[in-house]
Amino acid sequence: MIPAWIVEYAALLGRGLQTTITLLLLSSVFGFLLAILVALARISKYKVIAKASLFYTSVFRGTPLLIQIYIFYYGLGSLFSQFPLIRGSFLWPYLRDGYWYIVFALVVSVGAYVGEVIRGGLLAVPKGEMEAASAFGMTSRQSLLRVRLPRAMRLLLPTLAGETVMLLKSTALASTIAVIDLLGAANVVRAQTLQVYEPLLLVAGVYVCLTFLIEAMFAFFERRGTPVRRSA
Repeated sequence: MIPAWIVEYAALLGRGLQTTITLLLLSSVFGFLLAILVALARISKYKVIAKASLFYTSVFRGTPLLIQIYIFYYGLGSLFSQFPLIRGSFLWPYLRDGYWYIVFALVVSVGAYVGEVIRGGLLAVPKGEMEAASAFGMTSRQSLLRVRLPRAMRLLLPTLAGETVMLLKSTALASTIAVIDLLGAANVVRAQTLQVYEPLLLVAGVYVCLTFLIEAMFAFFERRGTPVRRSA
């Protein structure tokens, strides 16, 4: 039999799950795009670009994500509120909402961590494949988009699966700035029902299910990207 508190707070828990999933999707998509740019900057032949990207990755990988969230939300959020021009603009509904600060913090974090991962993948692509691309008359840009980057992505699929799972768990930090994600909804249920462990166990089970889905998705892509060897 389903406990009464689950039925009563099902809508709240559902909204929390929706918030967690949207945080994961937005931060993974935009963070991955940023990570590609960071990786390309890290291997750039221009020292200024390479050093600037190294500084970026060092700062965001070297500081706790929770501190970054606090700096963005309490620091930038308080700074923006002091400017009447910003408060009167169309951006203010977004700049006063903690949700978008969480998205921003996760995106820049993913950009730093995954950017270094992709950099390693790009450097791991065999030189022979790049030479073959040049022999076919591809430009540097074409060989990057058609050969080097896709090859690196196939090599990095298991690592990217782990990074995505870590990102899923990082979304739980949204509850620290009053964003009602899955964990935040569970905390509301705990406070109003005095059920201490049961909501947390339910949320933990949901996170495990989401993790299995992420791993299954990447395993599917990994199988699709692995050529089938036919016996003679």
